[in-house]
Amino acid sequence: MNDETPETAGALKAKPKTSMHFIRTHLREYGILIALIVIMAFFQFMTGGILLKPVNLTNLILQNSYIIIMAVGMLLVIVAGHIDLSVGSVLGFIGALAAVMIVEYDINYVVTAIVCLAAGAAIGAMQGYWIAYFKIPAFIVTLAGMLVFKGLTLWLLAGQSIGPFPKNFQLISSGFIPDLFKAEGINLFSLSLGVLTASILIILSARSRMHQQRIGIVDEPFAFFFAKNAIIAFAIIYLSYLLAAFRGLPNVLIIMAFLISVYTFIASKTTIGRRIYAIGGNEKAAKLSGINTERLTFLTFANMGMLAALAGLVFAARLNTATPKAGFAFELDVIAAVFIGGASMSGGVGTIIGAVVGAFIMGVMNNGMSILGIGIDWQQVIKGLVLLAAVIFDVYNKNKA
Repeated sequence: MNDETPETAGALKAKPKTSMHFIRTHLREYGILIALIVIMAFFQFMTGGILLKPVNLTNLILQNSYIIIMAVGMLLVIVAGHIDLSVGSVLGFIGALAAVMIVEYDINYVVTAIVCLAAGAAIGAMQGYWIAYFKIPAFIVTLAGMLVFKGLTLWLLAGQSIGPFPKNFQLISSGFIPDLFKAEGINLFSLSLGVLTASILIILSARSRMHQQRIGIVDEPFAFFFAKNAIIAFAIIYLSYLLAAFRGLPNVLIIMAFLISVYTFIASKTTIGRRIYAIGGNEKAAKLSGINTERLTFLTFANMGMLAALAGLVFAARLNTATPKAGFAFELDVIAAVFIGGASMSGGVGTIIGAVVGAFIMGVMNNGMSILGIGIDWQQVIKGLVLLAAVIFDVYNKNKA
């Protein structure tokens, strides 16, 4: 006996249709997360479990910290419809400036860090001024900046490396969160921070969903919501456990988590963030709606310069020296991370989390291929093909829409 009525039959048909529609409209968001999981699982298997060993995982975070820091700023630049080719050179220049101030002139590292961050913001503002108010293409301005600051780095260092840095300065990149609980064999405080972070994210996600339900705008099926948050919470707790089993959470990981949280909030919950997306979507329409597009573009580049400076300090602290070649081709890794993370070439599309995931995909690939003994030549080929695939996927989705 068939108890199916026309109404129930229609409802049954509507549900998978709604789910498929959700998958199609959020393919970038879920696809990039699934890609990271698959790539990590692949290299974990191929390397015989080396990838996720606590020591290697810690190195993976330290090696990619400066790329992730710059990817956060680059995401906003690309969302606004521009690009910044100078970030690698600015990173190298700021590292050189820090080395000269600390090592040669014995200036306090805190004062040096403040001066360097201000210098980075000024560099970004200078470039943003020409882009925003004189409408010179960002590609040209930042390409010029790349050449200028490469030259200034060579001049500042006189073609030689300067170092080492004081121990306190090195802690920016090489330090770890101490265990306040003094547990044996594991950094219990670091593990507790991981559990607390996962719990807070679940609570915030649940509150956001409840708010959406109250105003009737929920489009994410509960199964997707539950699975996504369960995977994220498990990943955070498990990775925290692995790191706690070594030396605990690196200081730079706390810096990255803070930046990701702040910039995710700015991009998704503030008027400034929405306006940056509006500029990238249609600058003329945004200007006609009353948005000061010039000022926002100017601030976006100033922010990028400041984050490049922060990355320069982190990189110099990790390397424990400033070298003339620091930052070489870093801009390519940063831009690739943002595009792989789901940002659109034409602007207006992308998320902070996506850029961070894209940076980790690049980092895991670099680390995994190095462990497997794949030469740098083929590593570059594979990374280029992955970037090309990400761009093709973006164009395909646009044409399909």
